[in-house]
Amino acid sequence: MIKLEHVSKTYEAGVQALKDVSLHIMPGEFVFIVGDSGSGKSTLIKLLLKELSPTSGKITVNGKDLSRISHRHIPDYRRKIGCVFQNFRLLQDRNVYENVAFAMRVIEAGKRQIKKQVPYMLSLVGLASKYRSLPRHLSGGEQQRVAIARALVNKPKILLADEPTGNLDGHNAWEIMKLLDQINKAGTTVVVVTHNMEIVRAMNKRVITIRKGSVVDDQKGDADAI
Repeated sequence: MIKLEHVSKTYEAGVQALKDVSLHIMPGEFVFIVGDSGSGKSTLIKLLLKELSPTSGKITVNGKDLSRISHRHIPDYRRKIGCVFQNFRLLQDRNVYENVAFAMRVIEAGKRQIKKQVPYMLSLVGLASKYRSLPRHLSGGEQQRVAIARALVNKPKILLADEPTGNLDGHNAWEIMKLLDQINKAGTTVVVVTHNMEIVRAMNKRVITIRKGSVVDDQKGDADAI
């Protein structure tokens, strides 16, 4: 599903963010990527989203060599990957329903399809009764659930989550991680970048550790731990 072969990334200032990284993530896996600030985790996510290009090496996602995707086809590529971020990135002037529906309108989904899929996703994340609420009237955990529904509404095969619990308290952080685990067990490949080692240890999934731009550890976990 995701394959990096000898990938390095050096920024213009000469900072080497990733150094000769090779890893494979198989379809249906749940993988944590951990490491200190500045270790290269966010650079890795940006490379997978094709916000950046590697200085060297090859990245293949969902069977596509990212170096062969033209600039005009990058939006189409990104629409096939679900993304969840620490700061939610919701449209503040639109309600919960419209935030999720927006992702479907971008790919020109039909009205009938939107009316069917959006309520289903809101029900999946436990927010069916809040579909008219604006983001400012929701808790942090609820806003992140909206972001997850939006990321999944177009049925991507991969979900990338960059510090999805970073702005949440302990209870909401656990609720979000349980939801991501549920999504993974339904067949979506999930990759989570996080600093929350308590959650990482408790969930007992595969953990890839990056230090100073290099993969220093790759531990398999028990997929049925929670």
